[in-house]
Amino acid sequence: MTIRPIRIFGDPILNTQAAPIELFDDALIRLVRDMLETMDDAGGVGLAANQIGLAQRVFVYDCDGMRGALINPEWEPIDDVVQVGPEGCLSIPDLQADVERHETVVARGRDEYGRPVTLRANGLLARCIQHETDHLDGVLFLRRLDPAVRQEAMQIIRGMDWFSGAEE
Repeated sequence: MTIRPIRIFGDPILNTQAAPIELFDDALIRLVRDMLETMDDAGGVGLAANQIGLAQRVFVYDCDGMRGALINPEWEPIDDVVQVGPEGCLSIPDLQADVERHETVVARGRDEYGRPVTLRANGLLARCIQHETDHLDGVLFLRRLDPAVRQEAMQIIRGMDWFSGAEE
């Protein structure tokens, strides 16, 4: 297994929509293992493939006692109940902001072996599913912020040591 470099805000891959995965093979199993190891090393609860430079529809997660991969994910809310809470991103280090997400979702996809997966999630896992699927659609959580809060977040980002000057 390999810890892979995490792409940082400003990298165009983070704004790229990922392509569906059609081949479930040993390379995909290795990719999922690498992603889990990379996520663990970074202290995250989720990681999407484009965060390590691959425009493929796969993310990994480890929260609320559940750990695994969701490939070609789709999700839908159970109802109209929402949660507002702090959200961060491994691709935007040292920044958190309150984001509104659905409280409970059902997610469907496949695991790294091609087996069907259905997850009914609420709380942190529901937030993770929505956040990581956004990544696969080329959407960073900053786009989910109220415009004034997003403007504040961008000012903070511009002052970060890692910021290269690129903006979305």
